[in-house]
Amino acid sequence: VMRKKRKRGAPLGPCSSHGPRPAKAPAPPPSPEPTRPAWTGMGLRAAPSCAAAAEVEQRRRPGLCPPPLELLLLLLLSLGLLHAGDCQQPTQCRIQKCTTDFVSLTSHLNSAIDGFDSEFCKALRAYAGCTQRTSKACRGNLVYHSAVLGISDLMSQRNCSKDGPTSSTNPEVTHDPCNYHSHAGVREHRRGDQNPPSYLFCGLFGDPHLRTFKDHFQTCKVEGAWPLIDNNYLSVQVTNVPVVPGSSATATNKITIIFKAHHECTDQKVYQAVTDDLPAAFVDGTTSGGDGDAKSLRIVERESGHYVEMHARYIGTTVFVRQVGRYLTLAIRMPEDLAMSYEESQDLQLCMNGCPVSERIDDGQGQVSAILGHSLPRTSLVQAWPGYTLETANTQCHEKMPVKDIYFQSCVFDLLTTGDANFTAAAHSALEDVEALHPRKERWHIFPSSGNGTPRGGSNLSVSLGLTCLILIVFL
Repeated sequence: VMRKKRKRGAPLGPCSSHGPRPAKAPAPPPSPEPTRPAWTGMGLRAAPSCAAAAEVEQRRRPGLCPPPLELLLLLLLSLGLLHAGDCQQPTQCRIQKCTTDFVSLTSHLNSAIDGFDSEFCKALRAYAGCTQRTSKACRGNLVYHSAVLGISDLMSQRNCSKDGPTSSTNPEVTHDPCNYHSHAGVREHRRGDQNPPSYLFCGLFGDPHLRTFKDHFQTCKVEGAWPLIDNNYLSVQVTNVPVVPGSSATATNKITIIFKAHHECTDQKVYQAVTDDLPAAFVDGTTSGGDGDAKSLRIVERESGHYVEMHARYIGTTVFVRQVGRYLTLAIRMPEDLAMSYEESQDLQLCMNGCPVSERIDDGQGQVSAILGHSLPRTSLVQAWPGYTLETANTQCHEKMPVKDIYFQSCVFDLLTTGDANFTAAAHSALEDVEALHPRKERWHIFPSSGNGTPRGGSNLSVSLGLTCLILIVFL
């Protein structure tokens, strides 16, 4: 019986492992194929589709198993039946690689440092170029289209031109010995360090008020010439003179800055400003240092006779010098590792260690509003200087500085001790310089009740008493 059943059924072919194969249905009459032009497009001969090619091959070999896809593709390619692009594997979308490279190029950048926009635009143009190279393979990729839109938005926000230099994904290629940000990024890459370089801020303004690299705020006498900074790369010296007769309060009327010679980046350059002479050039008459178009050191005049900036790319340092009224102000941002490069003999630096205790006229905690250990007579709540009372000084300073931080308080102190309204503008511009140069936004404001920048509550009366007490001490 089994033999009869085997004979009656169709023979098992090599493609079946069990069970009979169904009887072959009669083939339908061939339908006429639609006609196609022999030549299309740019003169290329139209090739049959992959499916049609596979069907032709199957008809040529009836009764056999279809070959694996890879063998079929190789066979069709060898027969010249595949048109380039019809049956090729699509090129891999590399948008993830583009994004990873962009993150690598910008991870060490800090928006507070000089040259950020230039380096960021270079990285953006490299990112855009990478997306263009992989655009064909990423046509249907949503991540790709989101990246393209994001690049366009960022280039508009940063005013980046589409044409220009681009960053290389190889940090060794972009190494520039006269660009601190460039070789700092290379060092981080070699160490595998993802943290950007640390920067420090120092400022001097007013009577004078000093903000050190450690964010300590002090009001000092320091009459005469004193070094603000003195390290292996930069020296800054200020000269202070008494503001009014009989007062220990002083203000800055001369600033000397020495950019020390640094390998092939720049020769030594000296800048000097005095009251009513704020030049836009170094002492030797030049406005830049270093060779090539991208100067490693340059002076930019922002307001003739009143405001200049110095950008030292080779040491990642920016200096602002202003004249407000009869006196000068200074603000500086410098990499921490360079600021700490000095010898023991160079330890007298106001920006690094603050004013000597004997030269301070505050409580030693950065508070000009609270002189400890002194009683305050009621008669001190009177007009301290012709033209200003505590109330009018508070009102005038509050118009420029809504936040009643240490800069506001210094403004009030300066008005009451000097009667010079220009000190209001000096305190305001000093706060603007902090916002432009200080690397940490949360540290911009230092409040009178704390030397570490943490605000604490306090009554207006206590601030008023402290200010008037300080004024008495200054004049006594």
